[in-house]
Formats: sequence, C-alpha cells, structure tokens
Amino acid sequence: MREFARLFAELDETTATNRKLEALKTYFSSAAPENAAWAVYFLAGGKPRQAVPVKLLRQYATEYAGLDEWLFDESYHAVGDLAETIAHILPEPKHRSDIGLAEWIEQRIAPLRGAAPEAIRAALFGYWDELETGERFLLIKLIGGGFRVGVSKLLVTRALSAIAAVDAKLIAQRLMGWTDGSVSPTAKGFLQLIAQESPDEHAQRGGQPYPFFLAHQLQADPASLGDLDDWQVEWKYDGMRAQIVSRESNWIWSRGEDLITERFPELAALRLPDGTVVDGEILVWREGDVPAPFADLQKRIGRKALSAKFLAEYPAVLVAYDLLERDGVDLRKLPQCERRTLLEQLVAEVDAPQLRISPLVRAQHWEDLATIRKESRARGVEGMMIKAASAQYGVGRTKDVGTWWKWKIDPYSVDAVLIYAQAGHGRRASLYTDYTFAVWDGDGNGGRVLVPFAKAYSGLTDAEIAQVDNAVRRTTIERFGPVRSVKPTMVFEIGFEGIAASPRHKSGIAVRFPRILRRRDDKPVEEADTLDLLKGLLAQAGGVDEAA
Repeated sequence: MREFARLFAELDETTATNRKLEALKTYFSSAAPENAAWAVYFLAGGKPRQAVPVKLLRQYATEYAGLDEWLFDESYHAVGDLAETIAHILPEPKHRSDIGLAEWIEQRIAPLRGAAPEAIRAALFGYWDELETGERFLLIKLIGGGFRVGVSKLLVTRALSAIAAVDAKLIAQRLMGWTDGSVSPTAKGFLQLIAQESPDEHAQRGGQPYPFFLAHQLQADPASLGDLDDWQVEWKYDGMRAQIVSRESNWIWSRGEDLITERFPELAALRLPDGTVVDGEILVWREGDVPAPFADLQKRIGRKALSAKFLAEYPAVLVAYDLLERDGVDLRKLPQCERRTLLEQLVAEVDAPQLRISPLVRAQHWEDLATIRKESRARGVEGMMIKAASAQYGVGRTKDVGTWWKWKIDPYSVDAVLIYAQAGHGRRASLYTDYTFAVWDGDGNGGRVLVPFAKAYSGLTDAEIAQVDNAVRRTTIERFGPVRSVKPTMVFEIGFEGIAASPRHKSGIAVRFPRILRRRDDKPVEEADTLDLLKGLLAQAGGVDEAA
C-alpha cells in the first residue's frame, strides 16, 4: 500500500506527462506482480466498489479522532474532500504496515462490504492505526469507491511497454477488458500482460475485444483533406460505441471496456460466423430511418430487468461500420475500403434487423457534402465521420496507420446563470469548479424563477476558475454540505451536443455533454435565456416535452 500511495501522490502532484510516465515506470519496475496487477486495474480506469457507506466513514472517523461533529463538518467544508479531511483529522498511527496493495484490496477492504457496523468500526480503527496520512487518504478513496487519478490509460500502456520492452499496441490489446471488474486482477495476469508475444496468443483471446480506433476532431476546412474520392464518409451516430465478439459465444463490449452482453440480449442472439468481431454503435432504433434519441438508449443502459414489453418498446440495433475479424483472422491491417467490402458481405449474410450497416454518404464535392451535413439534426446524428479509404484500424487516437475524422455540427448553446457550486477533486479540491446552471422560467404574470437544467465543470482556464471561485465565496447564500447556493450574478454560455425530454429533471429537459463555452460578462443576469428557448430546441430536435 505504501508504494502505491506514493505513486498516487506523485501522479496527483504534477501535470507533466514525462514526470507521470517516469513515476509509473519506477513503480511497475519494482512492484510485486500481485500488487502491480491491482495498480493497473485502478490506473487504467477500473473503479473500486464502495465497501463502507460514507455515513459510517464520517461517524467512525469522528469517533476515532475524538472530535465533535460540528468540528468535523467545519473541517470538511474547509477542505472540500471527505477522504482528505478524514486523513488529516486522525491521530498519528502507532504502528506501520508493510502489507501490499493486493492484500489490502482482497483480504481487508473486500470483507468490509456487507459486514456488520461493529465489525467495520473495529477494522477501520485497526487499519487507521497502521497508516500514514497519505496512505489513509488512499485507503478511504478505495473503501468509499471514490478513487480517481489524473493519468490516462495510454500513459499506463506506455509505461508497461517501456519496462517490458513489448510493443505498446500489443500491451493495449492485452489490456482490453482488464477493468471490466468481473475477474479480479492477479499476479499471473500481470505477468501475461507484460510477457513477450507468443505465436498462439491470438488463438487464446477468447471473448476479448480489440482496442478501439478513435477519431480526431476536424477543425479545418474538410477540403484541406484533399481529393474526396480518397475518403469514406458516414453519418456520426450518437449511441454507445461497442464491439460484438463472436468466438464460440457472443460477447458485447462497450468502449469503456464494460462487458454489456446481458443488457442487449437481442444483439447477443445475433448468429454471427465464429471468429467474427464487428465494431459499431449501439442505438435504440424504431421504425423509420431516424434513430431514437440517446435518452432512450440510456433507459436501456440503466435497466437491469428487461421485460419483453420493454425490449419491444426500446429495440436495440448495432449500426456496424467496421469488421475487425472474420473466420478468426485479424483484418485490422487491411485498408478501410477492403474492410468495408467485407463488412457489407457479412451484414448481407447475417440478414438480421438488429444488425444494420452504417450507410455511406455520397457526394461529388466537399461543398456538396457540407450541404448534406446540414441534415444532421433532422437525421438524429451528430455530423459526419470522414475515414481515409486506405486507413488501417489503429489503436486509440492515432494517425500512424491512417486517420478517422469526426466532422461534428456546431453544438447547441444557451446563456445560463450559475446558481450552485461545488468543490472539485484532486488538485482542485479547494476550488469551486463544479457548477449548476439555470435558465429563466415564468409566464410574465407570476414573476420569473431560475430553473436548473445542467451541470458542467469543463471549459474554463485555471485563471477563470480562480475568478469564479472568488465570486462563489463572495456571493454564497446558503450551504448544503459541500454545495454552495450563490446569488445569481454570473452568466455563462453553455454548449451541449443533444437535448431530450426528461420528467426526472425539474426543467423537464436533459442535455447531453454540457460544457462551458465562455463567461458572458457582457450580459446581465436578467437577459439570460429561458426555458421556452430550450423547449424550442427540443421541438427542433424532434423531442417531446413530457413535462408539459
């Protein structure tokens, strides 16, 4: 635990990529395989399951430290992070622990899940007496399920590639599914992760998917890409990126490396030839040529009980746009145009309504394509994908084997008022960086009120965050735990990719991928946009105001 806590602190203290890479290499070069296996899991994006409710963590930490509850609350409000607060208020440990990360996770933290409160209390008191402040902070993050660290999976891949002298692309392929959580990381698994490539490795892949090839955002004029005939153009769908892997059985993997087979039984039932891997987008698709809004897919994603009626109401399809494996042969090094031909043959052969092929968008000139792109919102898509006809299927967001571009339409935007703020995490735990925004609602007779409609935390520079943080502290009206209600004084332009009706939200509307575009110091609060404007955007997008 001590070594991983030191690594965690080093990664959290710097934004320099090279320093993070060196810290990772140092750790993986010396860590025991069983500990390194769990470190890979967490650093690559695996989430710890909450073992102890936050309420009990607060209660037992207050008891252990001998503090009054009001003093703990004041400390928490000042610090802004529960784990950091607890780590600092606890008295100095009387003992030192040399237990490794794997033993902590498997034999100490895991048994706390579902244990009696008395057993949890006794265990925590013993654990806290063995750890220093930094180690306690990490322990509480792991126990509470709130572990997050500022390192990318790509950086972890690079570090493992460097210490093992194995191609980073092979490491990336082996890492697929590592963070699914259905199988615990092991020393044997870690040693296989960094082992030299074996001749029969592909045959032993089982249901493991391939690393996803990701697109770059196209900012320039697409005409700068050259001859349109050298590119394959498709619509960019707003769904869940996934691979269906058919090797003796069917596995469905999301881009987030979650195994989601059971959530989409109609896709799992597809009769694909053995040794087939299809890449595409999962969507809810009813009758007609337009996919259902992403909000409908969210209902599928969050639903565990799938009745026949529910499946009929929200039918899922895979819109396929690439073929990565056929008859057990890896096709990723074939040109895009050849993989497309093979994909067309496969979809025709399977001939199932739940497997659709992503249609090609044809145009003579880039100008014509730009005109067609204006149909995106009416078609229920986000824009276009532009793929080099000669491109291989790469690993991650790369250009070394050809390029995919996403040519998205401009986002929706509204001017909204900041009404709530909450402290961030990590190095921003002492700053108010997570914001709730509202628009005006009222009939003109009974007055107007601000109705919250979106939360956002990205889009501002560090200097702008500091200015907003200062304003939040000066204009606070009330406190609700870590959240502050502020006097409406600041207007921001908020951008978002999609909009849908949502009876779960007070505004009756949910927006997709909200982010801050800019602060509007030039606009008074009274001139911020209205809920009627959002409803108008919803109507344009073909949504239904379920709250009306």
